[in-house]
Amino acid sequence: QVQLVESGGGLVQAGGSLRLSCAASGRTFSTYAMAWFRQAPGKEREFVAAISTSGAYKYYADSVKGRFTISRDNAENTVYLQMNSLNPADTADYYCAADPSGNYYLRRVLDYDYWGQGTQVTVSS
Repeated sequence: QVQLVESGGGLVQAGGSLRLSCAASGRTFSTYAMAWFRQAPGKEREFVAAISTSGAYKYYADSVKGRFTISRDNAENTVYLQMNSLNPADTADYYCAADPSGNYYLRRVLDYDYWGQGTQVTVSS
């Protein structure tokens, strides 16, 4: 079992940046592939980025590639999402997720077993 707690969301103007954090409980964090998803009002939850257990491999949705960076600190049991050049289309609740199998290339909601409660990101134009 792992518990995930996101933080760092807020209101930002278009073109600005935010850094989301996801703190995980438990001693097995380094064995989990981690990912970020987002869900805009009235829309389905969608994949944003994923990272391998060591952090060496990263995978991004086309919509955020070149603007967002996922990283992790296994010593601190934390995964991050640095978001730059934000635009109103990035407005959503952002969730981190953990996959015990360690497969970082998975991008479906059902592939991830553990989820945080989400943090809200609002980008104003």
